[in-house]
Amino acid sequence: MPRNIVFVAPFPAEVTQRFVRAVARLSDVRLLGVVHTPPPGDDARVYDDLVRVERPLDTASLIEGVTELQRRHGRPARIIGILEAVQVQLAEVRAHFGVEGTPPKVAELFRDKSRMKAALAKAGLPVARNAVLRSLSDAKAFAERVGFPLVLKPVQGMGAKSTFRIRNVGQLLHTLNSLGVGHGREVLAEEFLRGREFSFETITVGGQVKLHSISQYLPTCLEAVENPWIQWCCLLPRDVTGPTFDRARRIGWAAIEALGLEDGVTHMEWFERPDGSLAIGEIAQRPPGANISLMTGLAHDFDLYRAWARAVVDGVFEAKTERKYAVGSAFLRGMGRGRVAQVTGVRETHEAVGRLIAEAKLPTLGAMRSDSYEGDGYVVLRDPDTEVVKRALKFVIDTVRVSYVED
Repeated sequence: MPRNIVFVAPFPAEVTQRFVRAVARLSDVRLLGVVHTPPPGDDARVYDDLVRVERPLDTASLIEGVTELQRRHGRPARIIGILEAVQVQLAEVRAHFGVEGTPPKVAELFRDKSRMKAALAKAGLPVARNAVLRSLSDAKAFAERVGFPLVLKPVQGMGAKSTFRIRNVGQLLHTLNSLGVGHGREVLAEEFLRGREFSFETITVGGQVKLHSISQYLPTCLEAVENPWIQWCCLLPRDVTGPTFDRARRIGWAAIEALGLEDGVTHMEWFERPDGSLAIGEIAQRPPGANISLMTGLAHDFDLYRAWARAVVDGVFEAKTERKYAVGSAFLRGMGRGRVAQVTGVRETHEAVGRLIAEAKLPTLGAMRSDSYEGDGYVVLRDPDTEVVKRALKFVIDTVRVSYVED
């Protein structure tokens, strides 16, 4: 009898569907979906059955959806998903049905950035100084303690979304007022971490890290958010040895142990300060953005999506972990607002670095400008030599130009 695997995939984004397809290709699996918006075309047929829910981020609504699937097909063996915003709810649904997987207390530690950082600090790991602000007086006290600039972000934020760099008291008070702090809402304030920004990804099985990868943001994520015209890059260098990366590994492994993850994938942002010290930005129990999942598979020359599926469904990891390539993504975007009107430099880019292109998505003419910091398109490059990839990334962002026109 096939195992009933419930995949909660509210919206059919391409990155989500890559993980869905990987689960569908496992042996002895009946793939059951809980969705808000059903996927189009062939992706709809990947599921053996699915139900639609109106409130995909609501635990009760998800329980109703899984209950209906259980009525049709029997008890689920796994209940999984990749979106950060639904990890706590998935854990609560698993607990309701008595299904194996990350429990609510662990999911909540990853999701609540304040509790996460408290747990990491308790374990002796370096994190940015932080505080939950519930009033203007809280904010003033924190600013006096850590100074400016500082960072404001949601307590349960995702990546760099809704993150603000605050440079002075006036900007602090204005931003807090606009966010409703002091009127029943709260926000997380953090010390601003200076230096080079990296990420650390893992696949963990049985509490043991089976695969890890390191990548670098060029420039930092916050700079990319603050300057929406920048065509920025993410690089996975081939060589991730040396003292700095060794310390990052130890910190990353210790963070997973401190938060209690048994099976799953993590994405940790960390900084190397100008003085050489390291600090954790935050860690999430989800696959990374910025094409890092795709690039990790390309760097190690294996199917990362299948490796993730095997880890969370079967509790095993079989992939090879040798890092064979350097890989990088250049994210395409430009100045202005409205719809994509023109993309230039494509032919020149293909002629110069075409042999290195592993995957590309050009901005769609006529499409509305994306509000994501990942932009309207990307070019993924791969080569055994890290310097070759770095030069090619620079060529792409210097050559491709995206322009927009307002309606």
